[in-house]
Amino acid sequence: MDSQVLVVGGGPTGLTMACALAQRGIRVRVIDAAAGPATTSRALGLQPRGAEVLTRVKALGDLPERALPVQDITLHAGGTTIRVPVGEEVAPGQRATLVISQAEVEGQLRDRLAELNAKVEWGTRLVGYEQDAGAVTATVEVNGEKVELRSDWLVGCDGGHSAVRKLTGVNFPGNPLLQDVLLTDVRADWPLPRSGSTAWAGDGREVGVFPLPGGFWRFFTRLDGPSDDAYATAREVVTEFAKDRMDLPPESLRSIQWASIFRVQERLVDHYRFGRVFLAGDAAHLHSPTGGQGMNTGIGDAENLAWKLALVESGRAAQSLLDTYEAERRPVAQAVLGGTTAATKLLVGGTPLTALLRMVIVPLVQLRAFRKALFLRTSGLTITYRGGPLADRAGRKPAAGDRVPDIACAGGTTLQRIVAGGHWVMLNGADHLRQVAEEALGDVVAAQPARAGLTDAILVRPDGHVAWRGTSVTDLRDWLTSRLRLR
Repeated sequence: MDSQVLVVGGGPTGLTMACALAQRGIRVRVIDAAAGPATTSRALGLQPRGAEVLTRVKALGDLPERALPVQDITLHAGGTTIRVPVGEEVAPGQRATLVISQAEVEGQLRDRLAELNAKVEWGTRLVGYEQDAGAVTATVEVNGEKVELRSDWLVGCDGGHSAVRKLTGVNFPGNPLLQDVLLTDVRADWPLPRSGSTAWAGDGREVGVFPLPGGFWRFFTRLDGPSDDAYATAREVVTEFAKDRMDLPPESLRSIQWASIFRVQERLVDHYRFGRVFLAGDAAHLHSPTGGQGMNTGIGDAENLAWKLALVESGRAAQSLLDTYEAERRPVAQAVLGGTTAATKLLVGGTPLTALLRMVIVPLVQLRAFRKALFLRTSGLTITYRGGPLADRAGRKPAAGDRVPDIACAGGTTLQRIVAGGHWVMLNGADHLRQVAEEALGDVVAAQPARAGLTDAILVRPDGHVAWRGTSVTDLRDWLTSRLRLR
């Protein structure tokens, strides 16, 4: 075998997948059709859950120091201006949403991958694959020559135009949500707050402006029609915006770093697994950039599949465990797609109904309880796999399937730091419980809460979710054999 897992795509999803696998000792190979790493910003928001995942693969680095934390949102709608202090909803010890370029996130992940003695093979395009009961044979094109690569598994993390998805032939149903959207990063002298985003809605020219590190701004709006020259259109639209909204001359726009005109899609594949082939990230789901969910959802896909592939490759779990990847992650994508689609229509929709909804929503966002619920939804911290194939629906919080809060643990550390590196953790469990889990799973780290009060033992998955909760060795053994389908 050339590798145990062949990852197609060197973006955030593919890099997270590769790092999560490599740090568990899995031989991974990453290929990408592009000539080299992307330099444009593209996705911006690193949500708290996304930051947790990068922490667990030891790739967060100094991204929080280089990023801008989102503290507030200024909304101009219907002649009213309100400031929404979303930073107030961040609990002590919890991360805020970070504004950081996708290119910076990818760079940090590539550095981590290099530490794990792996790299992205650029200029390597997937042109075909075949699979049998034991492996996948991928045909790639490098410098005009075709080469066959053989691996146990193939994971398509190659974006919205995924070659893996197209070769698989899976249905990718959905609809265009917005036509002719301008996205551009500019350097400009604008008197707008750099503590968060500013948006104008409901007056025919909906605009979103977001501060970027380095003194840049991200500008987002819908155009009246198509254009063949994104940079010329960006200059015209942005200077018009500066004049109309802030009474600023054209000189306030100093430079355009990057511009793109595209169509916003909402799409979701019917299935994530096809034998030994999987889809993750934008290859499996596309949705509006509103709310900064795309990159984070893909990163979450990667982590979920990686620990399961590693367990199967170690010989400790049956291949049927891999079916739980789709069962757990597709509902997450469905929820994200529904939320981002609704938010986009609310911001840029021109129907009487959306105008009425804006009149209702604007007062609501000034209520702290509403803002907190909105923050938790977009942060990814409330994602749960309750009721899925690995967890029952009921139980005391955090119940099986729930994300475990990053509680303080004995020794001056926290639970998330202990989980970092892909460990299973037995929290508050007697040694005999940890030993039973270790016999089945391999390395299981023991941890004790810094504060008393937890009566049950909690087995924590490598992705920070509760695997099992209880006190009985028999119950733990039953869960390990029936839920994880261990050999």
